[in-house]
Amino acid sequence: MRSATAAEADDADDVRAAAAGDRHAFQRLYRLHVGRVHGAVYRLAGYDHARAEDLTQDAFVRAWQKLPGFRHESAFGTWLYRLAVNVALMDIRARGADPVSMRDDERLPDPGQLPFCAAEREELQRAIGQLPPRARAVLVLHDIEGWRHDEIGHALGMAAGTSKAQLHRARSLLRKLLGER
Repeated sequence: MRSATAAEADDADDVRAAAAGDRHAFQRLYRLHVGRVHGAVYRLAGYDHARAEDLTQDAFVRAWQKLPGFRHESAFGTWLYRLAVNVALMDIRARGADPVSMRDDERLPDPGQLPFCAAEREELQRAIGQLPPRARAVLVLHDIEGWRHDEIGHALGMAAGTSKAQLHRARSLLRKLLGER
């Protein structure tokens, strides 16, 4: 198994080659990073497979276009991940995300109708997918991706306090969706 520094050195070589137009180097970078990129945009897209696939491809197209300007100030994986998250957040904004309403609000299940194991992964993913897009973005970025509120606020164009309020609201809505008191 390669060490992290060996992987980063290989990454750096492939990044330089890809920036110079080497498509095979970019394909290696794609294969190495597509899982993490897809996972992040999949959660931000509300667990919508088709949208996540589109956003993943958009992120890699943008990475290819912006690669010659990559300054190597951070690891390529970090730069790519941030670029992909920004692609997903721009998609949320472009869709006119209403930070107040919930998707399919009238179809919320009655808590008595939920199965006993409502916290199973599929049920949780479905519930997160029903959150308002900005609240979902804050929840995913904070609770799943580990971002701080100031980072989330900067990425979403809101104050850190607003990010905290959105997180509180998202968690509250999630409890409601999962039928918890």
